[in-house]
Amino acid sequence: MLRFLKKIVFCLLMVSVACGKITAQSYIDTIRTPEIQQDTAVILKTEKNHLHYKSLIIPTVFIGYGVASLTVKDLKQINFSTREEINEHKPDHIKLDSYAQFAPAALVYGLNAAGVKGKHNFKDRSIIYGTSMLITSVITLPLKHIVQEERPDQSNNLSFPSGHTAIAFASAQFMFREYKDTNFWLGISGYSLAVFTGAYRMLNDKHWLGDVVAGAGFGILSTELAYWLYPKINNMFEGKNKNSATMLMPFYQNKSVGIGLVKTF
Repeated sequence: MLRFLKKIVFCLLMVSVACGKITAQSYIDTIRTPEIQQDTAVILKTEKNHLHYKSLIIPTVFIGYGVASLTVKDLKQINFSTREEINEHKPDHIKLDSYAQFAPAALVYGLNAAGVKGKHNFKDRSIIYGTSMLITSVITLPLKHIVQEERPDQSNNLSFPSGHTAIAFASAQFMFREYKDTNFWLGISGYSLAVFTGAYRMLNDKHWLGDVVAGAGFGILSTELAYWLYPKINNMFEGKNKNSATMLMPFYQNKSVGIGLVKTF
């Protein structure tokens, strides 16, 4: 069992690190572009306003694999064989995956409170993370009801994609984006928690491999979209009134994900 779990974790971790490297490379390419002579602060501001195609490669591949696993015979067989090998070892089911999905984002707030500053202040990163959670929910929840894939444990038909994994990788990508410019290795550390979440969704017999891979893709994509949308959302909330204050916070209650808005004028 331990050997098989290591295989799953290793594969997911390698592709997650690859995603981090591709995103980081897009940042380096921006700095090295001959036409851009601005200082780092201006470059970082420019980065938030552009959705780099390189940052979309990994989520696109993940989502493509997950969608293909619904109909392609060989990929469906991988889903079944993976579950069969897991069940041979009869792992104990644990509930930590329900909490691990939010752990990378919680680390961002904890590290900032401890003085390890990320790219954005409390308000800005809350808007970004809240937007990411909202996009993740808007994508994954309707898809579950549209696709109607039966879970491995036959508890319902809401297996595809894995919502837990999507939130976990959205949170991990959020952590990466906040720390990639100041501490790259700290930034990618959140992916290990996301991998744990995805692996245990399979070990708990709640998702197929394709569900988890697709969930990872949707989560990463949601955070990338959130960073791209942030300047537009921020301008919309603040408008011309510079004395106004806005706070956007995600919440999770009774298995429901939502977002709250407080605005002062």
